[in-house]
Amino acid sequence: MIRHVVMWKLKDNAEGATKEKNAEKMKLILEGLKINIDEIKNVEVGLNITEDDEESGYAYDVVLISDFETELDYTMYTRNNHHKKALKFINSVIEERRFVDYKVDI
Repeated sequence: MIRHVVMWKLKDNAEGATKEKNAEKMKLILEGLKINIDEIKNVEVGLNITEDDEESGYAYDVVLISDFETELDYTMYTRNNHHKKALKFINSVIEERRFVDYKVDI
C-alpha cells in the first residue's frame, strides 16, 4: 500500500475568504475526492487546532493522509480530473506545501 501525506500552510486571506474558511473548504474538497476517485482506499483530512506562535512558524493548517493499493493507483489519482480541479483551488490558497509518499506493509 502507498500512503500519501501532505501538509499545507494557508494564506491568511485568499479567494475572498479567511484562512479558516479556506481550510474548511479544502477539507470538504479533499474528503470528496474519495467519492469520485476509485483508486483512493482511505482518506483523512485534519485541520490544525493548535495556535502557532509567529516566531516558530512550525505549525501547518491542513493535513491530508490518503492510501492507495499500488503505485499505479496513486499515479492514476494524480492524473484524475477531480484531483486536478482540487489542486487548482488548493494552489490558490496556500503558502507552503510539504509531502511524503511511502510504502506501508500490511
